[in-house]
Amino acid sequence: MAMNHGDGCPAGAEGLDPAVALFHSLSDATRLAIVHRLACGEARVVDLMAGLGLAQSTVSAHVACLRDCGLVMGRPQGRQVFYSLARPELMDLLASAETLLAATGNAVALCPNYGTDSTTANEVSTEVRA
Repeated sequence: MAMNHGDGCPAGAEGLDPAVALFHSLSDATRLAIVHRLACGEARVVDLMAGLGLAQSTVSAHVACLRDCGLVMGRPQGRQVFYSLARPELMDLLASAETLLAATGNAVALCPNYGTDSTTANEVSTEVRA
């Protein structure tokens, strides 16, 4: 997947599907929390459940998604599976994202489609139209 042409200009939409899938796999708050937890070391689903306060089925589904994307791997030990990050580069990506968020003053939080304040923005927008 080439994100840039040789001249440094961004590529068109062609060939971006893997990047779209990567960012989509990290776009869920639970999956992102799992990745952050696994950055500290191996964990079982039961360990992740305790930290997230979610049901086993929910955590297992999110871990399976991350595993299917090649971001997490499991190490069976007896009847347990210990999960860890498959690629340490993932933490470099997240560190870059945090740097970008800091540089923009977390402006993405105001995005009307995906921002954390999108519910409030949509309610204000609806009130203005009324």
